[in-house]
Amino acid sequence: MTRPLPAFLLLFIVFVAHCVSVYAESRAANLLKKADDWFVSDHGRKTLENILSWQTRHGDWPKNVDTTSHPASADRQQAGGTFDNGATTGELRVLARAFRVTGEVRYQQAFLLGFDHILAAQYPNGGWPQFFPLSKKYHRHITFNDGTMIHLMELLRDATHGRDFELLDADRRSAAGRAIERGIDCIVKCQVVVDGTLTVWCAQHDADTLVPVQARSYELASLSGAESAGIIKFLMSLDNPTPDVVRAVKAGVAWFDAVKIEGYRYGLSNTDTALTKATTAQPLWARFYEIKSNRPIFCDRDGVVKYDIREISSERRNGYAWYGTWGSNVLKSYDKWLQRIER
Repeated sequence: MTRPLPAFLLLFIVFVAHCVSVYAESRAANLLKKADDWFVSDHGRKTLENILSWQTRHGDWPKNVDTTSHPASADRQQAGGTFDNGATTGELRVLARAFRVTGEVRYQQAFLLGFDHILAAQYPNGGWPQFFPLSKKYHRHITFNDGTMIHLMELLRDATHGRDFELLDADRRSAAGRAIERGIDCIVKCQVVVDGTLTVWCAQHDADTLVPVQARSYELASLSGAESAGIIKFLMSLDNPTPDVVRAVKAGVAWFDAVKIEGYRYGLSNTDTALTKATTAQPLWARFYEIKSNRPIFCDRDGVVKYDIREISSERRNGYAWYGTWGSNVLKSYDKWLQRIER
């Protein structure tokens, strides 16, 4: 008889899973590590068939589903596709690679359906919602949460010149370039200004006004340590940043430096996640900061702001990545980025 896992071990697994999920790659994206030969193998072809079976009629894929290991059942109650949590972009990258290797037309057709769907989903102001057609709820907001918009922009950027994307015609490549330009403009305009000073970004912004807005009850309008790190890293990766982009990066880095939390480690303590003193630990950043005060904030599902993680329930305390080292790479990369743009 198999014994159940001890409670503390289950808690640890949940904690680790949520801490790495902020920008975790989808199961499909991990297939890009495979050699080209894998795509023509029996296992590779079966996996690709599984991926194709999960594509929706719009061209996207569902999230939090392993689209690689088994086919979608004919009678599944599918909620629909999304761009959230790394969904769709990973599958599209795999299909582009598969077409390059095999020349199988069905891979090309599925890729183009998804690619055109991404272009159609972009708002005129350059942002993207979590999924398209639009929801009437928070999903319709411009979504930086979990790297959603950045994943889309990275795919479009790679599509303008990458080897795996030669299946695209000139018109689609041009459309991708224009979409990237609009996306960058949207990012710059969404950067939150507090008392005349640029700071960083919220996890989601209103689709019309671009102001920070709430998503789920415990994801309030705030300044996001996790999502803003991904945005700044993307802006730093641009070859020829405009003055507006340079200003956005400099302001964002200054904010990360000002709000870093030193002398603590975030992790499992006994049977709970907590901050513990650790003088040698690398800096931490909170997932969410209050916009006016820069104080870390925490919430239960009731949406009531708390300033101490110990004041929220264990369900939320242990079920969400409230702290992380997201800003470390931003600060480490900054000097090299400055040298590159100032040459």
